[in-house]
Amino acid sequence: MRRTLPTDAETREILSRRRTRPIPRPAPRAGRALQDLIKELDGKFGRGAAALEPRWREIVGDRLARVTRPQKLTKGRGGAGGTLELRVAGPAALLVQHQSEDILARVNLFLGAGSVDRLRIAQGPVRPPSEIAAAPARRPAAQPLSAHEEAELRTALDAAPEALKGPLERLGRAVLGDPEKGRDRSGG
Repeated sequence: MRRTLPTDAETREILSRRRTRPIPRPAPRAGRALQDLIKELDGKFGRGAAALEPRWREIVGDRLARVTRPQKLTKGRGGAGGTLELRVAGPAALLVQHQSEDILARVNLFLGAGSVDRLRIAQGPVRPPSEIAAAPARRPAAQPLSAHEEAELRTALDAAPEALKGPLERLGRAVLGDPEKGRDRSGG
């Protein structure tokens, strides 16, 4: 025997009783999902030598910062202090070896007591820190003097001794033509 199709009213009643599957939630963001794991790993292993690099000059001083770079920081087992591997320019390795106790004390002051108890020296090329390597900012070139300023400079130099005229003229040109002074060049 064939079954008859339900009427519109029966269809609405059937559908109102039937539950549908809920819409699935979107996956959490990767940063939020990994946040607890990252905190745990940071607690275990720390941030490594990358944490030392930006403040290396403050930690060891200018002289050692020019010839050393932190390469790798390994944690010791069972809560023991770790090992800091330094990349050292060849001739400075002896200097670093003699100052190793001082370097370890300064690194432990930065990272926390007992973080590092051994220093490993690896000789090799060391790139200079960005502050040292950057060339000093050049001053903009002096602007040429107007005819009126040129005449005043010549008049002022007439009474100067012959040996000082050249240096005084250069000084006068630098001062009068300095664009950083912000002088109004239009009216003189």
